[in-house]
Amino acid sequence: MSAEQATTAAPRRNGGDLAVETLHALGARTVFGIPGQHALGLFDALSRSPLEFVSNRVENNAAFAADGYARGTGEVGVLFLSTGPGALTSLAGLQEAYATGVPLVVVASQIPLSGLGARRKGMLHQLDDQKASARNVTKAQFTVHHASGIPSAIQDAWAEAVTVPQGPVWVEIPQDVLLGEVLVPPVEDALAVPYDHPPRAELVDESVRWLRDAQRVAIVAGGGVRRSGRAAMESLREVAELLQAPVVCSPGGNTAFPWEHPLSLGGWVEDRLVTDLLEDAEVLLVVGSSLGEVTSNYFTLEPRGRLIQVDAEPRVLETNHPTLGVRADAGQALEALAAALRESGPVAEDAPVWHGRTPAEVVAETMGRVAARLDAQDLGVERRFMADIRAAVPSTMQTYWDMTIAAYWAWNCWDAQDGEFHSAQGAGGLGYGFPAAFGGAVGLAHQGRTGIDGRVLAVAGDGSAMYSIAELAAARQHDAAVTWLIIDDGGYGILREYMEGAFGKATATELDRPDFQALAASFGVPAETVGVEDVRGALERAFQADGPNVVVVQTRLAMWAPSHLGEAPEV
Repeated sequence: MSAEQATTAAPRRNGGDLAVETLHALGARTVFGIPGQHALGLFDALSRSPLEFVSNRVENNAAFAADGYARGTGEVGVLFLSTGPGALTSLAGLQEAYATGVPLVVVASQIPLSGLGARRKGMLHQLDDQKASARNVTKAQFTVHHASGIPSAIQDAWAEAVTVPQGPVWVEIPQDVLLGEVLVPPVEDALAVPYDHPPRAELVDESVRWLRDAQRVAIVAGGGVRRSGRAAMESLREVAELLQAPVVCSPGGNTAFPWEHPLSLGGWVEDRLVTDLLEDAEVLLVVGSSLGEVTSNYFTLEPRGRLIQVDAEPRVLETNHPTLGVRADAGQALEALAAALRESGPVAEDAPVWHGRTPAEVVAETMGRVAARLDAQDLGVERRFMADIRAAVPSTMQTYWDMTIAAYWAWNCWDAQDGEFHSAQGAGGLGYGFPAAFGGAVGLAHQGRTGIDGRVLAVAGDGSAMYSIAELAAARQHDAAVTWLIIDDGGYGILREYMEGAFGKATATELDRPDFQALAASFGVPAETVGVEDVRGALERAFQADGPNVVVVQTRLAMWAPSHLGEAPEV
C-alpha cells in the first residue's frame, strides 16, 4: 500500500484514534516526533485530536525534546516514532531519559502484523526485533496486536513511566492495527496511578539507629530527591538540620538542598576536598543517587564509615559499595526518617562532632579551601564566565546544559536558585542541550508562561551544537522562547583537555565549523557573536526578545585541576 492509498483509505476512527484519545485522557497535551509511513494512522488521528504535535527534525532530538518537556513541566513527555530507522535514531536520546529517570511514553509504529518476525516479506523499515532494540534504553516494552488492546497498553505504559524509578516506556503498534477501523468507543476516561514504594519500617529504624549513634554524618542528595518534589526537599532539610549533617548535591540533585544553607557543600562532588569530607563521615547517607561516576568523583570515593543508600531502583543498591540498602521513593524515605528523628530530638547545633569543630564550621572551612585552591589556578576567565552567566540568568529560569566544559563547571558551581538545572550527565551523549531546552520552552508556553517567565537557556559547545543544529528550524516554526548559548572553541573541548592531560597532545578533536551567527540567521533566528567578557550583556539582551535566539562566544575554557587524591581533610 502506498502512503497516498493508506491516507485516503483510512476510516474515520482507527487504531490511531484510540492511541491519541487514551493519551489525552491520561493528561497528555503535547506530542513530539516525526511522521513516518507505518505511523500514518497515528498522525492522521492527531488531526482529530486536541493534542498539539511538535515537529522535530531528527528523532534523537525529538527524544531529547520530549525529555526536556517532561523535566521542565513535571508532566509525562510523549514521543511518536516511525518504524525502523526512525525508531533506532531515537535510542541515544532515550538512553539519557532512562539513565536520568525521566518519564516518557514512546509510541512507535511497526510493520503490519503479517510481517512481524518474518524476513521473507522484506518490508521497508523492517527489523528482526524492533522492541529488542529499545530494551536497553526503556523501562518496559509493549507490542499491541489488536486495536482493542491499545488503551490498556498505553495506560499501563503511563503508569510504568511515572512509577519510581521513572523512565521511558515503549509501546509499538503495527501499521494495520493503527489504520484498521475500530468498534471500540472513543476513550473518555483513563487512569494510570504510580505504584507506591515506601521504605520498610525495619530499615527506617535501623537507619535511624546508625545515624543517631554516629558523631559525623554527611548526606549526598541525588536526583531522586529533586524528582520527588518540594516535600522531599523540605524533609531533606529537616533531616540535615536534625543530624547537623553537611549536604552535597549531585548534578541531578541540584536545588535539592539550598546552597546558602550553612550545612551546604553546594554541588562540588568533583572536588577531592569534598570527597575527603564524605569519606571521613562515620555514616554517609545517600538519597536518590546511584553514586555513579560523577557523584563518586569518578569512583574515587571510598567511604571509611558506614553507608546508607536510599533509592527506588533496586539494581543500584550495593553495586558500588557495601551499604544498608533501602529500596524506596526518596521523598517517602526522607519523610519517614525525618519523623523518626524528630521524635528523638535534634543534635545540639554547637556539638563539636567533627574532630572538635561544628558541622557548619567544617562546611565553611571546606568550601573556603575549595575557593582557595581555585584561586591558586589560572581560572579567572572560567570563573568570571560562569559568574556572568549566573548573573544574567533570572533566578527562576530553567537551564539545559549539553556535554561541554561549561557544563562540567556547572555540575559543581551552578546554583540553580529558584529555577531548574537540567543536564545530560545521565548518559553523557552529545546534542542534548538545545533540543531539550526547546522541549522545555514548548512546555512552559503550554502552561501559560509568557515573556521571560517562559524563556529557557540552552548551553552547548560547538561540537555538540552540530548534533542539534537542525532543531533551529523546529524552534523557529514553533516560535519557542529558547536562548542558545554556543561556546565555540573549535573542537571537542573536554576531549581535547582529557587527551592533552593523558598523552600530551590531542588527536581528532579539532573541528571545522560554520559561522553559527550566519547559520542561525539562515533559519530566521536572530544571533549575536560576542567576546567572553561580553556574555552577560548578550544574554540579557537575548532574554528580552521573543522567540528563539542564539548567542555565540568564541573562547576556550579549561577545567580546574583536582586536588591530590587522598589528601587528608583538615577537619
